[in-house]
Amino acid sequence: MIALVATIRVNEGKAELFEEVFRAVAAVVAAEEPGCRFYQLAKSRTEANTYKVLELYQDQAALDVHAKSDAARAAFGKMAGCMAGRPEVEHLDAVV
Repeated sequence: MIALVATIRVNEGKAELFEEVFRAVAAVVAAEEPGCRFYQLAKSRTEANTYKVLELYQDQAALDVHAKSDAARAAFGKMAGCMAGRPEVEHLDAVV
């Protein structure tokens, strides 16, 4: 399995919109991407306006489906206006 952790910093005053857009795309991922085992947004308790996206895919093909999905692309476009820079994404290999 492949895991991703993305750190996203959001502009002041844009958190509510960012979370709303993420909720919508998360619902689509859950409904349409069976290869995505986990897709969760978490808000930092220590860094203001900072979020982590935790993702787990069964394999590279499932990750590719997510990256190319119309819902994901549309959401990323809407989220881009909320973000204070590019996400920092770490790719990991799941061990257990």
